[in-house]
Amino acid sequence: MNIKYIDTGTLYEGLKGAVVNNSTRISQKNGITYIEFTPFDEFDWVTLRFSTRDGGVSKGIYSSMNFSFDRGDDYENVYKNYELFLDTMNIKPENCVCTKQTHTTNVIAVDYNMAGMGLTRARNFDNVDGLVTNEPGLCLITYFADCVPVYFIDPVNRCIGASHSGWRGTVADITHETVQLMNRTYGSKPEDIHAFIGPSICQDCYEVDEAVAEKFRSAYSQNETGMILYHTTGDKYQLNLQAANYFNMIHAGIKPDNIGISDICTSCNSDWLFSHRASHGKRGVLCGFMSICR
Repeated sequence: MNIKYIDTGTLYEGLKGAVVNNSTRISQKNGITYIEFTPFDEFDWVTLRFSTRDGGVSKGIYSSMNFSFDRGDDYENVYKNYELFLDTMNIKPENCVCTKQTHTTNVIAVDYNMAGMGLTRARNFDNVDGLVTNEPGLCLITYFADCVPVYFIDPVNRCIGASHSGWRGTVADITHETVQLMNRTYGSKPEDIHAFIGPSICQDCYEVDEAVAEKFRSAYSQNETGMILYHTTGDKYQLNLQAANYFNMIHAGIKPDNIGISDICTSCNSDWLFSHRASHGKRGVLCGFMSICR
């Protein structure tokens, strides 16, 4: 596997305190390759794994570990992929809750009354891009193919959160909503929360137009915008979603030293990670699987 790593010294320059170098680890179990986040290693009561394309049964553009039932792949293959991946975590599909992502900032707290929703039974919710829980053994599943995974662990109150933050969720600040819900539901204090920004499209690969750039200029300070955007030509800009989500975490009260950022870009590595941009939309879907394991 030829992994192309982000030039963290360039693209993450100025993100003070954040752990960016050697922040990811490629692991394998039962023939399945996944990504783990080294800043979370100290929390042995949490399991968090981010999928790759490797180890599944899907074919063609979905090859091989695709987790989307909605993009044309065979249902049986997708469900088998869930079973294979979850087996590496000793979790059953009926003990998972899946988001229903529509680029909102909606985040909900889930418990065992909602176990299986999105996999073994229908959801009783819609338009939800983030989940939080304090239930051991309940796995939170979120979906990606360039958008930013944001993860949260509160070791004081033993609760976790997982959210999907595309450019819309980033500029509207789903991180703030996730942290606030953890505070209201479990008593989490932002200064106790540890956070991680997962594998996603890097600034060099992510071109946006003036309309999107203006939304970010309106949401962030001038200094922050200087790290989030750079102008290329005409009305085109390169957007640094990782930097924007870092600032969202700082604004939410998370300490810089408690923030980790992935050094892997989905678009640069589209041979082993699904990327919407790199594939022009012809692709499967990656997942993050997060659970309190004990």
